[in-house]
Amino acid sequence: MELKNKVVVITGGTSGLGKALALAFRKNDANVVVCTRDENQLTGLSEEGIMGIKADVTKESDLKKLSEEVIKKFGQIDFWINNAGIWLPHAPIEETDWTRAHEVMEVNLFGTVYGSKVALIQMRKQDFGSIVNIISTSGLEGREGGSAYCASKYAADGFTKSLRKEVEETDIIVFSVYPGGMRTNLFDEKKPENYADYMEPSFVADKIVENLKSDTPKEELVIRRNN
Repeated sequence: MELKNKVVVITGGTSGLGKALALAFRKNDANVVVCTRDENQLTGLSEEGIMGIKADVTKESDLKKLSEEVIKKFGQIDFWINNAGIWLPHAPIEETDWTRAHEVMEVNLFGTVYGSKVALIQMRKQDFGSIVNIISTSGLEGREGGSAYCASKYAADGFTKSLRKEVEETDIIVFSVYPGGMRTNLFDEKKPENYADYMEPSFVADKIVENLKSDTPKEELVIRRNN
């Protein structure tokens, strides 16, 4: 697909993989809009040619306003990337903070659901568009100590597969991306033992953009550390 002048919305787009994706799309001359719930992280984005908007992905109303602002500015949405996500340090099930796990589910699942919904409403109006859901290899296989995070990603994957079936007769494409571990702020609270072996976000972002630019992009893209 051609990315030049395309309108790209990225949730959680001010750090980690989201920021790397924003920069990768800008290199391909796309119009990029990112959102974050931390207004302080929007500083300096305009200097990089990126439009930043404050929005909390756990609030559907925020994402609806985000979509409306993008349409007001650009008139369409070509790519909506549900990237925002949070993590919970590994612990046995009986020691997991299941109150915090609710927030993990709110961001990782419902943030993806709400983003997909508002994007889909606009894309049905314009009869085209791509929704890209950043999931995780944790949504493909269980991990010891990672029950809460894996559950949120399995749920997001099931939602994405169902969404893909709902639009298969249209010109709307639903992509799912399953990256392995990346060196991001996600792990600031507690870094995994093998953190040094994790991938750079820029490497993963380039893989995602390369796939989208190809003549026959994969709808399900797995990116592991040995790729």
